[in-house]
Formats: sequence, C-alpha cells, structure tokens
Amino acid sequence: MNVKALLIALLLLFPFGALAQGYAGLGGSAEGFETPQRDYTFDFPADHGPHPAYRIEWWYLTANLKGEDGKDYGIQWTLFRSALKPFETEGWQSPQIWMGHAAVTTPERHFFAERLSRGGVGQAGVVAEPFAAWIDEWRMSGPDFDTLSLTAHGLDFGYDLALNAQGPLVFHGDAGYSVKSADGQASYYYSQPFYAVEGTLHLPDRDVTVTGQAWLDREWSSQPLAEDQSGWDWFSLSFDTGEKLMGFRLRGDRQDYTAATWINADGSTRALPDGSASFTPLETAPVAGRDVPIRWNVALPEYDLDVEVEALIPDAWMGTRFEYWEGPVTVSGSHAGRGYLEMTGY
Repeated sequence: MNVKALLIALLLLFPFGALAQGYAGLGGSAEGFETPQRDYTFDFPADHGPHPAYRIEWWYLTANLKGEDGKDYGIQWTLFRSALKPFETEGWQSPQIWMGHAAVTTPERHFFAERLSRGGVGQAGVVAEPFAAWIDEWRMSGPDFDTLSLTAHGLDFGYDLALNAQGPLVFHGDAGYSVKSADGQASYYYSQPFYAVEGTLHLPDRDVTVTGQAWLDREWSSQPLAEDQSGWDWFSLSFDTGEKLMGFRLRGDRQDYTAATWINADGSTRALPDGSASFTPLETAPVAGRDVPIRWNVALPEYDLDVEVEALIPDAWMGTRFEYWEGPVTVSGSHAGRGYLEMTGY
C-alpha cells in the first residue's frame, strides 16, 4: 500500500468522522467502552500510560517560552489516542488510532504539523515506565513523568526541549473526575502545570535558545461531550504571582457549561463548578475564513480575578484534520501573566 492509500485508509478508519456528534465526534456513543466514574483511585506511574478500554485519550503539552532574543514564543506537542473497539490486540489488528500535532508560534508566524498512525506496529504509542510517548520520530520521554525530553519537527520548524517538574500533579473537578455537561458527561483529567523548560526552537531562518514554563494535560474518557456541544474554549493561565487557572467553556445548543480549577503556587487546588467563572469574547478576527475570538475577558469573582486574555498573534490556526485554534496568550488586568488558549468548533 502506498503512503497516499495508507493515509486515506487511516482517515476512513478514524472514528471521529464527519457525521459524528459534537466537535470531532467527542459526543458520540460510548457503547461498549468504559466510562469515567467518581471516586476513581489514580495509580501512578500506570495512569501516565494508555487506557485502551476508553475510547478517547490525550497527552497534551503547551509551553510559554522566552527567547534569547527577548521575544515570546509558544509550542504545542500533542498525542491523541482513539479506539475503534474497546479491547486491545497486537499488530495491524490493533483498534488504536494515533494522531500527533506539533506547533510553534512566534510573534510573526504560526507553524504546525500533523501525524497519523495505526497502533500495534510500534509507529506510535505510550509506555508508562520509564515514560515514553511517541509517533514516528516525535517523542516525549524520560526516566519518569517529572523529567522529560521533547522533540518534534515539521517541514519548516522544530524543537528540542528539556522539561523538569517544579511542583505536584493537579487533579481537576472532583479529585480528577471532570464533569463536562449538565447531562453528566465526564472525563478523568489531571495536569502537570509546573514544568520548567529550556532548549532550542528551530525556525526557518534561525535557531533560538528558549526558557519558560510548560503545562501538560492528561485526559481520557469515552464520551467527554454532550451530543449538542459543538466545541469549547479552554484556558490555561499562569500568573506572575505564582497561581494558575485552568478553565473552560463548553458551548452547547441549549446552554453553555463552564468549570475551572484555581491552582495555588504550592499546587493545592480548588475546583470551581459550573457558573463560577465567566469567559466572554471581547474581540474577534478573521482566521481561516471564520471569525475567531482573539481577546477575552476571564472573570472569577471569588478570587478577585478580572483579566483580559489576548492572543500573541491572531493566526494561530491548526489546519489539521479537525481544525482548531491553539496559541499562546498574554494576561493583563487584576492579574498579569501568560498562558495558552484552545478554541474548537469555530
């Protein structure tokens, strides 16, 4: 089978088809798969690895970086797993489909690349101990989850970075059980938002030495969205005072659903239920033929938070199989800082 034919076959097999429910099929049926339950006991390092009994899973890293040239940069490295069937077999019979996304955002341009793979043949996968996640030559690995090296490249960009955790894992929702709708859809969701980063970005005209902070999200489920939820706006914000905020707005036909986690500088947290935080678009820009919010108000009255969140550049569009916006942002107002914003379904 030639490369083009293999790609077509992968796309036909990929379970998030055009007719699936919600953004990228994430509101589709969970029949036959396990679903998240409250009071789950996390088991590490095993839970850093894959959960093939669940339909959908990802290892999702973003980083805000400062270059030796004084400029702000951002990177993304993501590995998605999606199961065609709720069991695991070896070789080409494996039901696991893997998809990787990598990106670099500079003050002038946004670069991205995508990889697709069928599981079971070694081309992509995740091992919990020692930790390794890879697709082709893109790789995030280390002796443990706290100490990682990260590499990826596209046609005109790349990066080689080292990550070292400076704080604990953070669990969202009810001890890692993260509700996503009024109907009760949920995922298991934890993060490592305390990585210190150093390394090199490879850009078309130069290499740039960078340092900064990274945030890694781990999430798995079988039906994380309700049928009528068309997309989300997701924020990971790190404030100069040391606190952090994870918050999202899931957009539904009937109503929106919000949730947030306030993260103290020492890693202690408080989960904030639907309605506690507000995420309000202030300005849109034409991006990839659609109007996309590029400036937001994020408010959390309980913590006296009232900030503007603005994209580093408007055109941080991921023109991948399932298109979305993903890029670094600046934070100003009651709190100052930096972060990342992801917007889907526009």
